[in-house]
Amino acid sequence: MEKLFLQTTAHTEMIDITSQIQKILQEKGIKEGLVYIHIPHTTAGITINENADPDVVNDILLKVNEVIDDDPRFQHAEGNSDAHIKSSLFGSSLNLIISNGKLQLGAWQGVYFCEFDGSRKREVWMKVIAE
Repeated sequence: MEKLFLQTTAHTEMIDITSQIQKILQEKGIKEGLVYIHIPHTTAGITINENADPDVVNDILLKVNEVIDDDPRFQHAEGNSDAHIKSSLFGSSLNLIISNGKLQLGAWQGVYFCEFDGSRKREVWMKVIAE
């Protein structure tokens, strides 16, 4: 298993980790296969979205934070129920195809670690299954 270590800096943010994943594949010499990516945190997630225009990430976070905000009716004692809800909606894992040594993503796609309860030290776990 491979790990990425992140230090998030905001309460909610999306960090493009595409190049870090690709670097691990290159270092391992993986040409063909799959990479399973898992986020082992209950207040963070992972997603694929556009990485060409940073306004897309800003717009996603703007709307997610508007729709799912801290609600005084939440009963969770730690006070971060909104982060748990966001994490569940975004999901905690992805599977990606590796071909010719590269992640197979669309022209405008990137892989994003999604922080919903930062700032924190976080991990991204990856398992590469090579052909």
